[in-house]
Amino acid sequence: MVVAALLARFGAGPLERGLRTTDVRLLVLALALTAVATLCCAWRWCRVSAALGLELPLTEAFAACYRSQFLNATLPGGVLGDVDRALVRGHVVGRTGRVAGTVAWERGLGLVVQAAVTLGVVVLVPTPLSVPVLVVFVVAAALLGVVSVVGWLLGRSGPVRSAVVDVRRLVGRPAPAVVAASLGVTACHAAVLAVAVQQTAGGLAADRLVPLVLVVQLGSTVPTSLAGWGPREGVAAAAFAAMGLDPADGFAASVAYGVVALVATAPGAVVLALGTRSARPAEGAVDG
Repeated sequence: MVVAALLARFGAGPLERGLRTTDVRLLVLALALTAVATLCCAWRWCRVSAALGLELPLTEAFAACYRSQFLNATLPGGVLGDVDRALVRGHVVGRTGRVAGTVAWERGLGLVVQAAVTLGVVVLVPTPLSVPVLVVFVVAAALLGVVSVVGWLLGRSGPVRSAVVDVRRLVGRPAPAVVAASLGVTACHAAVLAVAVQQTAGGLAADRLVPLVLVVQLGSTVPTSLAGWGPREGVAAAAFAAMGLDPADGFAASVAYGVVALVATAPGAVVLALGTRSARPAEGAVDG
């Protein structure tokens, strides 16, 4: 719907320009940095799993994260790949519920770090984006606070207590590794988007480019789309307009990034084709 609205507003020109921007150099850069980002995701998942009492080999996590990214990029919602890796790994170790928890924490903590970095940059580098972004974060923080209080009031045992225990385990020794890995993921994807913006919209100074890229990248995490398509383009057009730039350039840059980001998940298709689902569950394992 968002992309259709943008096409109705700007025509097919920005779409065509974004597609033309996806040259070999940008594709190679996206493939290389996505590989690094995927390794960071895998390492983060291993650290989270170990903190919560489950061992996870880095090689298996790396393959599963690649497969997950490919599925997230090709299926609606942007989270079905994560459901897949939780189910597959859970089937292997016989603890699907616990593995699903590690995946949820891994994705959630990564998003928290990404949001914190975005907020920090917006606060430290004043731009026309500062006010709307700060308003969004304040509202989100308020809603999170309300949900937390309601959850505490409704039940002080069971899932609520289990979540508190998990937080305590994750705040300890794994925290620096989780933050470092999350920063690596954010930096890799932001770098690809920054190059797409520069190739599409022309040269932008760093104090304008970095906040712009981080805000657009955060917009692409909204799980109501296909691989970020829709929210990312809408946020890009709005952010460019707020910065006094042509919103059509934002649309074009987002299209270029969307295309190379999709291609960069291709190794996940190879992993999927090789049949990683054939792993057997551990004997005598019990779900938990």
